[in-house]
Amino acid sequence: MTDELDLLRRANPVPGDAPRFGDGPLDHRAERGLERLLEEGRPARRAPGSRLLWGLAATGIVVATAATALLGGPSTQPALAAPRPLAVRAHSTPVPLAQLAELADAAAAGGAPRLRKGTHVQTWSLGMADGKPPVTLPEERVVRWRADDSHTELVVATDPRRPGRPVLTDTGGEPGLVADGHVLSRTTYPPSWSDAPPEAAPPHTPAALRAYLAEAVRTGSPSTPELLRAVDELLDRWTLGARESAALVRVLADAKGLRPAGQVTDRLGRPGQAYVYEGGGSRRMLILDARTGAVLGLETTFTRDDPAYGVQAGDVMEYSAWMR
Repeated sequence: MTDELDLLRRANPVPGDAPRFGDGPLDHRAERGLERLLEEGRPARRAPGSRLLWGLAATGIVVATAATALLGGPSTQPALAAPRPLAVRAHSTPVPLAQLAELADAAAAGGAPRLRKGTHVQTWSLGMADGKPPVTLPEERVVRWRADDSHTELVVATDPRRPGRPVLTDTGGEPGLVADGHVLSRTTYPPSWSDAPPEAAPPHTPAALRAYLAEAVRTGSPSTPELLRAVDELLDRWTLGARESAALVRVLADAKGLRPAGQVTDRLGRPGQAYVYEGGGSRRMLILDARTGAVLGLETTFTRDDPAYGVQAGDVMEYSAWMR
């Protein structure tokens, strides 16, 4: 803990005079940023490429609460197992990103759907620690922004026995629960605004969007893993419109090492095209709508065993499925 506190003090990621956070507690995105910061300062002995959950002790309490609520009590056999990795359909034809970009441009000609601030996403994240078995907490999150720049965030634990089944109803107003959701948090944040990515509205031209994503990960020329991380952060803030999705496909088409893999059905039952990048002990699979280029999901799996953390090649490290 001392090393982590020293790291935070030196980095000062949330200065006291920062306008974004001066009015209230850190939001979901800020907390994830702190997770990454701590992850970068830890020793190399960890699962390769993973986003270690630095608050695992506190997370364990939430996991236990969610497991009890979902599965009927502490004596019930836990079902919080990681999902199986998605499989590309055998003998399907991969679609090059340049070709998909043309389809996305055509789909965006009418300008609809439009960009919207806020997100609706299901996520699976693997929490790991020395000497403890990996734990996966599936969550669903809806963030909605209001006209006064305040926003609400509802986070619900999903039932791992029903993978891919949304547990939140989202009709454009306040999100509501369905039967198998257990509320982890329901928060209203005061008005806030920033002109820095990913808070600022993303542009809809490829060159401007490329610069926007580079600024989001604070590097002049992001590598493909950094680019995919920037996309993840963007989609956790914004639901892209047709024009922004088309521009993103153009940016991705220039990413080195991101190869077309073929057709895949995502965890919400939606057909898409898979694009894969491998390196650093992990495989990242980006799933795009084959007609519009919209991002449907992003999956990261281990490509080698790490006995120290009880993970094997093929285990899902994390997954996000975005919905409109």
